[in-house]
Amino acid sequence: MVYPSKYSAINLLPELDLDKEKWSQIPSEESIASTIKAIEKRGVRVVRLPDGNQALAKIKELIPPGSEVMNGSSTTLIEIGFQELMDSGEHEWKDMKLMVTGENDAQKRAKIRRKTVTSDYFLSGVNAIAMTGELVGCDATGSRVGAWPYGAGNLLLVAGTNKIVPSLDDALRRIREYTFPLEDLRSRNVYGVPSKIGKCVILANESQPGRVTLLLIDESLGY
Repeated sequence: MVYPSKYSAINLLPELDLDKEKWSQIPSEESIASTIKAIEKRGVRVVRLPDGNQALAKIKELIPPGSEVMNGSSTTLIEIGFQELMDSGEHEWKDMKLMVTGENDAQKRAKIRRKTVTSDYFLSGVNAIAMTGELVGCDATGSRVGAWPYGAGNLLLVAGTNKIVPSLDDALRRIREYTFPLEDLRSRNVYGVPSKIGKCVILANESQPGRVTLLLIDESLGY
């Protein structure tokens, strides 16, 4: 973890009674290799990386200068330094989030936000990865997962190997029993309101070759 934040899991877990041993452990090498094969059979490219520094370097390599870039809220992206990079402006991409935050009219801002899911490159964390190959993401409003099914020209998913669980059922249980309580606590602290599991996407198969890439990092990251 390059940039642990105030709201990284390690700092929130003491306030919650969650089973970290069950839901956030680095699997065996055999399990990781098997999971990668299962994901790739579903049409998703997997790039395995040793740490957050290498993941950030790979993102820079994958996204051409001048591309439209948008990302969903993600503790993982914060922890690897991506959010800091975007906020610094020290990149050659078109930051679509600035278009959203720069619009003061609420209706116009909502309209722009809907368009961001069709960005050239959309980056997102992943809440759970099944060893059978499915990737699962949930959020309250859908702004983070709306780009997953079709909208984004290229979808870059970023996750630590701690997100791997045996099955799709386990992936959904992980979100309910581990991810959501952490995100709910973060939301209450940051926004002053509770979170909710509002929209979920299960990426079970990708038919467009090369559209979706999973950057799988050999670290414990995010929720």
